[in-house]
Amino acid sequence: MYQGPSVARSFCSALICSPLRWRCGPSAATESSSGGRRRGRSCSPRPPPSAGRAVTRGTVSRATCSMGNSTSRLYSALSKTLSSSAVPQPQEVLENPEDEDELDPIDPKDLLDECHEVLKARPARLQRNFVNLRSLSSSDQHTIRVMQWNILAQALGEGTDNFIKCPMEALKWEERKYLILEEIVTYRPDILCLQEVDHYFDTFQPVLSRMGYQCTFLPKPWSPCLDVQHNNGPDGCALFFLKDRFQLVSSNNIRLTARSLKTNQVAIAETLQCNETGRLLCIAVTHLKARTGWERFRSAQGSNLLQNLQDITQGANIPLVVCGDFNAEPTEDVYKHFASSSLNLNKAHAGIVSQEYPIQLMYDIR
Repeated sequence: MYQGPSVARSFCSALICSPLRWRCGPSAATESSSGGRRRGRSCSPRPPPSAGRAVTRGTVSRATCSMGNSTSRLYSALSKTLSSSAVPQPQEVLENPEDEDELDPIDPKDLLDECHEVLKARPARLQRNFVNLRSLSSSDQHTIRVMQWNILAQALGEGTDNFIKCPMEALKWEERKYLILEEIVTYRPDILCLQEVDHYFDTFQPVLSRMGYQCTFLPKPWSPCLDVQHNNGPDGCALFFLKDRFQLVSSNNIRLTARSLKTNQVAIAETLQCNETGRLLCIAVTHLKARTGWERFRSAQGSNLLQNLQDITQGANIPLVVCGDFNAEPTEDVYKHFASSSLNLNKAHAGIVSQEYPIQLMYDIR
């Protein structure tokens, strides 16, 4: 929803092929040229600790078990939500800013060529045609391209999550990561919003930061990915924007509530300033509770997100873009709350819903 006003190198293979290792404990420190201390780059990538939890050092042990069926996970998720406390996360955090600036940049064309080479034996991908809602005029010169995508957490695709109609070879991460990156590089969005990201630290952050994106990731407090054996860590929402187009003004990590009850769903909201025009833009990404029977829960989460966005924008007259997987039909209350909000939100595909462009934007085949 939006508010109106050289030598070929295997970039992906080098960065992505090895599995993420989670380790905890003191990290090495080295002296910087200015005399200060900074963390050594030898420490392993680690997901961020939960918001509001004290950071302590020590050894962290993590147990995994085979994923249960959908019904058992449903009650498990509810009990964890009611506990209101987040799953313990490894304490050390990967410090992105220093590392991002020191990584060699990737030429998007070289990365796209590598994707094509790896995927040459697969069927041709769908070619999408963009629909212009209005002809461009001189007042529309400073347009932005936003990509929104729930990419399916790899652990959930490989777990017993009822993907029985999808051939297993289509779910292998060794190829699926290239399919996802191919889409991103093909359309090269200025802003990218993703849900169900469980390969952030070993795939999306290192690759996209080398393409010029600034990266933010917020994991779910109780990610179902952690119930899957050989998981790659928790899934969550991620937001990326091109640094040559925007600079970050503020960033907010939000754990959504439902009637004051802390839930397992999260959102990221960032205020950006356009480098060209100086204008501000607020962008948010979220993933609301899934499944039939949770409509009121989703509605409450949506209301909480709207309140957070009201507080962040403080009534300022700046454009607002809300991306997400709402897990909702247009007839649900959560959708109506967003449509009737004082934030003046409207659906991004307004005006193109027709027989040629139906309302169904996703087909869930399992």
